[in-house]
Amino acid sequence: MVTQTSAPEQSPGRPRDQRIDEAVLRATRELLLEVGWAGLSLAAVAERAGTTRPALYRRWPSLAHLVHEAAFPDELTGAVATHDVRSLVAGALAAFAHPVARAAAPGLVAAITADPGLHRVLLARFSEALGGIEQPLLDVVAGTTFFALLLHPDDLDDAWVDEVTRLITEGTAR
Repeated sequence: MVTQTSAPEQSPGRPRDQRIDEAVLRATRELLLEVGWAGLSLAAVAERAGTTRPALYRRWPSLAHLVHEAAFPDELTGAVATHDVRSLVAGALAAFAHPVARAAAPGLVAAITADPGLHRVLLARFSEALGGIEQPLLDVVAGTTFFALLLHPDDLDDAWVDEVTRLITEGTAR
């Protein structure tokens, strides 16, 4: 189970209402698909979720943290938590090809480029979810998948997963 590493530690007192978390993540996903990153705001998310901006800030330090968790929920990052290369490639494709992740990607790339601290936090969330996958392998799989989705998203199927897996495990020399 992946914890919400992007959200601040819960302080003593009344426990957080998980229904608010779920409503906010759902609202974020819906708005990403409707208006994209450029049209997304914490105010719009709060309104759609039926909560307040302070409630969002108690859970996520920024819009980018919230979007990352909404776009890459536990079930998506958990899909690639394996040391089997084919499962890693297929899981990365499933995660990055998800419509919400695709809508979030341009804004998240811009946000992490501008903020190295944010980049470290979000990378740590992925690393935790992936359970010890070596960084170079993660870079190869994620980079290849992300770039392929930009260039030819309609050509990414099981045959593509098999070919990328073969290239990673066997290399290009025959």
